Amino acid sequence: MGEPATSEILDLDRLQATGGLRTGRRHTLSLLVENKPGVLARIAGLFARRGFNIDSLAVGPTQDTTLSRITLTVDGAQHPIDQVTKQLHKLVNVIKIRDLEPEESVRRELALFKIAADPESRAQVMQLADIFRGHVVDISRRSIVVELTGTDDKIEAFEELVKPFGLIEMVRTGEIAVARGRSAT
Repeated sequence: MGEPATSEILDLDRLQATGGLRTGRRHTLSLLVENKPGVLARIAGLFARRGFNIDSLAVGPTQDTTLSRITLTVDGAQHPIDQVTKQLHKLVNVIKIRDLEPEESVRRELALFKIAADPESRAQVMQLADIFRGHVVDISRRSIVVELTGTDDKIEAFEELVKPFGLIEMVRTGEIAVARGRSAT
């Protein structure tokens, strides 16, 4: 059975590592925490002590100014996630934890791409940005900056397509997610 603050059952067999190989089972954990100094450091430290590499981390305020939402993604193939979840529940500042399933949540990430684009290739880069529903947010004589929002796969696909033009710089936020439907996380 899952912890009292989660709405789902955590199955150790499903989450446990299989011989140290990456299974591709990424866990997106949504944590509702008190908006106080040091909470993020304690949570990140807990994952570090357990040997987890946090793939993505995003923190932001909620509609309640006393609470923050932490969204983090980790690879559950390397370590069983249930133990770290139990320890998270013990932290005083953690209000609620939810392991969001991909089919039951909406996930997005923001990325900025600075791409080499002289006047001859600029139209092609802008066309790619348009196809991916990206927005050109800056143009200079030798480069163009494209803002792209979407899933991990969409951002990686765009990255692969613009590399031949000369990818100067790329910056990505952490993934954020929310449960589908009316259930609050």
